Amino acid sequence: MRPNSNIPPPSIWGDVFLNCPDKNIDAETEKHHQQLKEEVRKMIVAPMANLTQKLRFIDSVQRLEVFNKFKDEQGNFKSSVTSDVRGLLELYEASYMRVHGEDILDEAISFTTNHLSLVVASLDYPLSEQVSHALKQSIRRGLPRVEARHYLSVYQDIESHNKSLLEFAKIDFNMLQLLHRKEISEICRWWKDLDFKRKLPYARDRVVECYFWILGVYFEPQYSLGRKMTTKVLQMTSLLDDTYDSYATYDELIIYRSAIERWEIKCIDQLPEYMKLSYKALLDVYEEMEQLVAEHRRQYYVEYAKNAMIQLLQFYFMEAEWALQNYKPSLKEFKANALSSSGYAMLAITSFVGMGDMITPETFKWAVSNPKIIEASTIICRFTNDVTEHKFKHRREDEWSTIDYYMKEYGVTAQEAYDVFNKHIESAWKDTNQEFLKPREMPTEVLNRSLNLSRVMDVLDKEGDGYTHVNKPIKDAITSLLIEPITL
Repeated sequence: MRPNSNIPPPSIWGDVFLNCPDKNIDAETEKHHQQLKEEVRKMIVAPMANLTQKLRFIDSVQRLEVFNKFKDEQGNFKSSVTSDVRGLLELYEASYMRVHGEDILDEAISFTTNHLSLVVASLDYPLSEQVSHALKQSIRRGLPRVEARHYLSVYQDIESHNKSLLEFAKIDFNMLQLLHRKEISEICRWWKDLDFKRKLPYARDRVVECYFWILGVYFEPQYSLGRKMTTKVLQMTSLLDDTYDSYATYDELIIYRSAIERWEIKCIDQLPEYMKLSYKALLDVYEEMEQLVAEHRRQYYVEYAKNAMIQLLQFYFMEAEWALQNYKPSLKEFKANALSSSGYAMLAITSFVGMGDMITPETFKWAVSNPKIIEASTIICRFTNDVTEHKFKHRREDEWSTIDYYMKEYGVTAQEAYDVFNKHIESAWKDTNQEFLKPREMPTEVLNRSLNLSRVMDVLDKEGDGYTHVNKPIKDAITSLLIEPITL
């Protein structure tokens, strides 16, 4: 007997990304881009009063001494602070870098949020837009590429903007956008050729959103190969999640689990016809990955990625088994599996495959040990999604999440459960910040993958499940990054 499933909403993009625009940056623009780059570089390294002030501000934030200057003798924030809106905004953004034990920063974020919310309507543009946007999305938790695109539209209206910097940033954005368009076009053709939209209609058709997700993980040109590989893995993960969660019977999943554990194409003969399609496609994705890294003798990278996928599907099986056997686990039992089934450990490991020489065997050994930053990203992913889906009723009534189990075990309301899990999310963000401040085992670029995975979840689920039910903010973000170039 198959689980009760709903046909997912169709993709909103159609074939928009199927063909890459026949456009390249001309030689003259490339030359100008390099000239502007050098000009901006010189400005960065040159002595500048504003830069010095900014560096001092950052240093003060790290040492926490700056926040004492915003307080009066009673330890409360001075009322005069509210008249310095830019100072409030800087304090607000800096507060998102807080770690455990920094109660003063918890106060600061509450204080600045309240006061900025009160004054935003009375501010002039473009400061009003900066404050309004910050209240919706902090820099620390936003996607760098999305935030850069938004700030470009604001920066050009700031009277004191630097013309060379603005022009350089616009050209640079458009050049990189062309690369991203080529990548997503290639991925969309791969997905269309598989024809799973027709053959497996129970699964979400979200290849564009998958690319946006991984673009959030790393957007830089040197990670082009990694983006393409990891996007395919994410789309296959989404397909398999829907298979386990919404379509397959228990008996089918037992056979599929055995085939996954063996990871051999000859296992395909044992599978139902519809499962053969996803099984072959999954193996093909990892075989292609092996071929792409073979010339650099990095096949062992793929073994780690493959094992992470096998382990993830074991957690998917556990959830499906509970549902199909009508078994209700304890909150502790369910939560442990739910965190593991978030897929974020698997995605972090997979993202390393496309990062070149900076990745070593030690990187993967570190990653599979469930370090604090990867653990934090899984908490942020799972609990953010659970709170959002429960709040917006984006789950089937018979599909329980950690929120439902918590409400049942402790006899609390939905809002009380949200408050508890939001505290877990905030704690995980503090863990993430802490990992960047202490002496590190891994390079910053390695840590950034998990930071950015957490950021994606903060952005995607801001106003509902933006992956399954693509809302206006997500549509607008994808459009601004992948369809609309910046006017020069």
